Amino acid sequence: MKVTDLGVLRPLVHLLVPLSLHWIAYDMALPVLVDVITGALCPGQNSCPEAIYLTGIRQTIVGIFKIVVDILLGQLADEYGRKPLLLLTLSAHVVPFAVLAWDQSRPFIYAYFILHTITMVISQGSIFSIAVAYAADVVETGKRAAAFGLMTGLFSATHVIANLLARFLPAEWIFGVSITLLICCAIYAKILLPETLSGSPRPQHFGPSSTMFFKILQERWYSMKDTLTLIRSSVTLRGITYITFFYKLGMTGISSVLLYYLKAVFGFNKNQFSEIQLVVDVGSTFSQALLFPLINPLVGEKLILCLALLASIAYALFYGLAWAPWVPYLSASFGVIYILEKASTYAIISKASSSNSQGKVQGFFAGVDALATFLSPLVMSPLTSVFISSKAPFNCKGFSILLASVSMMISLGHALFLNSEDNERNGEIGDTTDESLEAPLVTPQS
Repeated sequence: MKVTDLGVLRPLVHLLVPLSLHWIAYDMALPVLVDVITGALCPGQNSCPEAIYLTGIRQTIVGIFKIVVDILLGQLADEYGRKPLLLLTLSAHVVPFAVLAWDQSRPFIYAYFILHTITMVISQGSIFSIAVAYAADVVETGKRAAAFGLMTGLFSATHVIANLLARFLPAEWIFGVSITLLICCAIYAKILLPETLSGSPRPQHFGPSSTMFFKILQERWYSMKDTLTLIRSSVTLRGITYITFFYKLGMTGISSVLLYYLKAVFGFNKNQFSEIQLVVDVGSTFSQALLFPLINPLVGEKLILCLALLASIAYALFYGLAWAPWVPYLSASFGVIYILEKASTYAIISKASSSNSQGKVQGFFAGVDALATFLSPLVMSPLTSVFISSKAPFNCKGFSILLASVSMMISLGHALFLNSEDNERNGEIGDTTDESLEAPLVTPQS
């Protein structure tokens, strides 16, 4: 990739600065959370079934609501602009982290789980899908794949910084620093982030509340139907739906239990968690920011997607069969390749979507992600708790992770038959969307 290719990021500078601050602030707290939650709920123990079950319950609740919320946020981003939705999602995690900064006793841990569930419904996955729609507004179609690769590469680079901070900062400072960064990123976006969607504001007249509420529901329903029609009309988007669902079903299931699994099997703490994440993120930064823009014009998004899914299967198998403390580090190294799933998927989706439906379509796929997030812990949490305990039916502590790898295999099967060449036909469909479906939440009353 030429150095001049970095110019595709120039229109995105004021988007990437607050996003980077947000990712650093959120990710630096994750390694510490396992120790804090386990220490409060199961003091003196390596394994903590209560923490695993609470995490699974939270993930299930988040998945239920995000199936609708992500699609709704995508619609609102198309209709009212990207900036208001980005401000909402960027600042969502301040309150739950403030609770842990105040106190880390059992009641405050429960309060954190409740508040974090709410903020995850608002922001998990939504931030990046809205940011991708923002990028599609200001980057020409031929350069979007490179832009998405550079964005996801920056995402991995912030993971490196976050894990270095988590590794070397005292644990009692982590949440205070995280809260400060979250507040700064919201202020930066409020002041400097320009809106990309132009258009004069429409007048709003408020009628009876019952009538207005019915109109809001009716408009949201019609807009969701329009999005589903758009997805069904495109062979590419239908294929990506299956790929995304099965990939996220396996990967989010692994992510929800992995740290507790490693703590129970190998006694890992925040230092080992940070080291493993660094293995992934340093390589991922290179592969996404440099390798993906270089090889994508040569081999295309489909081949890169297939290689990424194949690497994710190896990642799951090595974790599930881990027989020594060094094996998780080997498994994590596959993250350098499987992380390319994200950039290649965004590029395929963006190409298959018209300019006036980027938010809706990206929101739909965030909803698919949420559906997988809802379903995966229903199996993974109880299964992991059983197999890391002394009551396991047979000796295979990583059995749930091995089971999750099957879902990634199904995703790879769909990717092999993906048709990614019908974007022009789909673009024409997207451009003919009925204008009534783009109406604001509150409509004029005559």
